[in-house]
Formats: sequence, structure tokens, C-alpha cells
Amino acid sequence: MKQRLLPSIPQSLTVFVFWLLMAEDYGPGNIVMALLLAFLMPLVAARLEREFARLDKVGKLIPLGGRLLWDILIANLTVARQVLGPNHKLHSRFVWVPLDLTNIHGISALTSVITLTPGTVSAELSEDRKHLLIHCLSTDDPQALIDEIKTRYETPLREVFP
Repeated sequence: MKQRLLPSIPQSLTVFVFWLLMAEDYGPGNIVMALLLAFLMPLVAARLEREFARLDKVGKLIPLGGRLLWDILIANLTVARQVLGPNHKLHSRFVWVPLDLTNIHGISALTSVITLTPGTVSAELSEDRKHLLIHCLSTDDPQALIDEIKTRYETPLREVFP
């Protein structure tokens, strides 16, 4: 298969224009940088492994969104109480969560949901995409945390991203 010099002219034009718009300076240095990025970015993007999103039961996102908003509210209160309380009561730890999600878009949504919830942050996805490393501000029961993430977030996301 023959590789083109510019794999995607629309993408190159978009990168060029957006660079100049973000830089807010149309001097020679920024034009050269915009041209360089417009040349390199499509080449890099063309080499990335693409996995298209398959969506099913999108209606499941509505209750998930409501649950997430509620969980964010409760987690904010919990984190505030933990941070303002004595430090010796915090039990910060990393926890590996086994994943049943296989779609990278679903995994990405799960990592976003976890990171949006105060007190937890997604830290790493294993190379085989079967485990997600999460840092938790405080937990005494890692298995309960795993079960909650899988039940509250991963299960509905599995229905949306089969």
C-alpha cells in the first residue's frame, strides 16, 4: 500500500488553522510551526490503531448520568470530610479493577467517570486492557470499591458499549 505524503488534507488544514487560532499570533514562527504540525499530525494519526465505537442502548446513559451526578455530590461531601478530618483516618491506596468492558471507548468512558468522582482517579490501563489501576483517597475495603465500580458504572457502560 502506497503511503501518501499527506494522509488527510482536511486534517492537515484543520491542524494548521487551529494552531494559528490558538496561538493568536500570525508571525513567521507560528506559521512555520503550524505547517510542521499540519504535516506531522496526520502522519502520526494515520499510524494509530483505530477502534470504532459501537453503541447500543444509548438510553442507559441517562440513568448513568443521574447516578454519576449524585455520586459526585456525595463524593464531594465525603472527600471534604476526609480532608478536613484527621489524616490517620485516610487509607489511600491503589486498586486494580478487573474489567469486563472490552471496547476502548467504553473503557475510556469508565476511566472518565471514575476520575470525575472526587476521591478516585484512574491511573493506568493494563496493556491487555483487562485491568484498570485506580487510586482511591481512602478505602478500608478494596473489594467493596471494585464491586461498586463494576456494578454502578461498568455494567451500564457494557450495555452501551458492547
